[in-house]
Amino acid sequence: MRHNFETAHRLPHLGGKCASLHGHSWWVEVTAACQELASTGTVVEFGEFKKQLREWIDLRLDHGTMLGYQDPLRDALTADGSKLFIFGEAEAGPAVADLEWPTVENVAVLLGRIAGKVIEGTESAQGARITRVVVKETHVNAAEWCP
Repeated sequence: MRHNFETAHRLPHLGGKCASLHGHSWWVEVTAACQELASTGTVVEFGEFKKQLREWIDLRLDHGTMLGYQDPLRDALTADGSKLFIFGEAEAGPAVADLEWPTVENVAVLLGRIAGKVIEGTESAQGARITRVVVKETHVNAAEWCP
């Protein structure tokens, strides 16, 4: 499954130009596998799986900003009414609570965890699991997570 979204982030803990607020056209590619195919000859019915994962991404990340919990811009952007997704925030759920900053690597882990929850709840995916998540923040920067 592939999907793209437009999201800003910043990484002040790294310094350099990534400390500035900037955006990317992000791409995520999720791979699922299983030991035995369903009677339909599939790992998962992709329509159902894609719909749920894309809705999660579009609702929380697309055309928003990803920040770390400790980011000093958090309060200002919240007060401005900006769409934010906060990494390292326990209230955002266990999928992100231990991920402090929105690096491309942490975005891959987050989306892999979310995809795992989605596939667990997808009726057509009996025994399927997420085996690979690739996230690209530009055409030259990418991270791969294999749970």
